[in-house]
Amino acid sequence: MNRREFVGNVAVAGAVGPLAQTRAKAAEPTPKARNVVLAHGLFADGSCWSEVIARLQGAGMNAMAVQNPLTTLDEAVASAERALALQDGPTVLVGHSFSGMIVTEAGVDPKVTALVYVAARAPDAGEDYTALAKQFPTPPASAGIVWSGDWGQLGEAAFLRDFAGDLPAEKARVLYAVQAPFNRALLAGKTTHAAWRSKPSWYAVSTEDRTINPDLERFMAKRMGATTIEVKASHLSLISQPDAIAKLILEAAAQG
Repeated sequence: MNRREFVGNVAVAGAVGPLAQTRAKAAEPTPKARNVVLAHGLFADGSCWSEVIARLQGAGMNAMAVQNPLTTLDEAVASAERALALQDGPTVLVGHSFSGMIVTEAGVDPKVTALVYVAARAPDAGEDYTALAKQFPTPPASAGIVWSGDWGQLGEAAFLRDFAGDLPAEKARVLYAVQAPFNRALLAGKTTHAAWRSKPSWYAVSTEDRTINPDLERFMAKRMGATTIEVKASHLSLISQPDAIAKLILEAAAQG
């Protein structure tokens, strides 16, 4: 190879390199939604989303956790609607556990472009979720609820074993200590909308779940036609498997 050929080849390689990098960047999906609103369920508070939020923020997303009052479904939905009102554009609405009820109801908001359910309830409009759940074996956590008047929470043994079974015991005990009690009236609420019938949906099934039967989760995910993943995790996959849950949310943001 003479000097002229060598210089020409180097020039071509130098041009192709940046071009290939440009094409690679162009191929990366651009999120259609930059905002994520996350709602929590029973036996928890908004901080349960901390691990996922850190990953979403690292990906450039604007994430906000809802503080579900756990009083009535109407008040729980209102808490999410207030958070949605603060968003400046397309938003992914995410719910864990009971707050799938919130996603199903509040998800009809025009700002919501995608729904993500994490081991969550996903009823149809007007459906009796309790009756639906009875079609599947009762999960062990149900027997661990301790009542004080109309307010309930999980006892420590059930929390560690049936709710947070794949977390280190010391971490699970901290989560147990900060769980917010829920009012009995919350369980009587029924959704009036089923946002998943008109919005693209994603679902993360927890295969080791002892709080919601995994087969019930699979049934709801299939019924809504959700893009579904299965995570080998307890009910708290958002804490034990935050990478998988954050990735699912980012996929929803990019496609929804």
